[in-house]
Amino acid sequence: MTNALADIRSNVGLGYKVIAVAPITRDGDGAPRADQSAVTGTRHNAWARANHLRLLAFDSHLPATARQLGSQVVLLTDGIDRGSREYAAFSLAVQASGMELSIPVATTGDINGGFMFYLHNTADTMPVLTSGLPQFRWFRQLTKRVFDLLLSIIALVLAAIPMTVIALAIKHDDGGPVFYTQTRIGQYGKPFTMYKFRSMRVGSDRLEQKLAARLGQSGNNTFKDKQDPRVTRVGRFLRKTSLDELPQLFNIFNGTMSFVGPRPQLPYQRDNNNAVYALRLLVKPGLTGPWQISGRADLSDAQGEQLDVWYVTNNSFAGDIAILLKTIPAVLKGTGAY
Repeated sequence: MTNALADIRSNVGLGYKVIAVAPITRDGDGAPRADQSAVTGTRHNAWARANHLRLLAFDSHLPATARQLGSQVVLLTDGIDRGSREYAAFSLAVQASGMELSIPVATTGDINGGFMFYLHNTADTMPVLTSGLPQFRWFRQLTKRVFDLLLSIIALVLAAIPMTVIALAIKHDDGGPVFYTQTRIGQYGKPFTMYKFRSMRVGSDRLEQKLAARLGQSGNNTFKDKQDPRVTRVGRFLRKTSLDELPQLFNIFNGTMSFVGPRPQLPYQRDNNNAVYALRLLVKPGLTGPWQISGRADLSDAQGEQLDVWYVTNNSFAGDIAILLKTIPAVLKGTGAY
């Protein structure tokens, strides 16, 4: 870290101005973690003050903190093995926060995937390669939001009559509420209220953990039961046809969801995410996604995780259109819908 700072300051051609540092050490298993002296504020504090730098802790909040400080680039000099799960999670989090990730050129042999690389400078002392994910650039985010907004308005107009009929059917079935609201986890871990047509009996949430335990699914991220006794007669039809998801058009309209993305998680599911699977929170949750067109509830948790992470690292406008088009036959077939 000290050598890197000296190289940057002695070579203006690098184009960097260092504003903060985050010292890294390793635990007993070799995994990177924050240097405790940076967390507790001991020896590194004097060094950081002497160099007019902010001292940051290396943790899950680091990319967001760096962005708040006005950082445009995060330079990773040492401490994380290229190709490791920790590196994949950190690099995606940095780039999804609107910053670029730079690394010394000598270490780029382990890099692969859907990143765009370019030489940021040609200094002899420490040339670096900067990577960026195009799907997190501002123009891609703007076009995705405009697309979601316009299509949701059209869809809400076209779905007005079917949604009215469904609401009347739910009300006639058992007299309970038409809509079901639930707290879900959105982009960057922010909770939001998700809307659905109610497909279960009133008060069914309280029975979920008991049913999961009975089926031996207590530790799973997703509770699955093809013969779930909580589902109403009308609700079973709505779930089979995915019509219970129609009210999420309001979520897309208000910007808490997108048409395409990983399905929104419950808070307890978010808490069970590993470092790599947590990357799904870098994008907005979707009404449909690779999970929807690949088997839905028939997929294992591991298969669903792989699809979600794949989407985060590879999504594009053309890909979103393809997933939307493939969703239509998937819904008509009803595979994995229960």
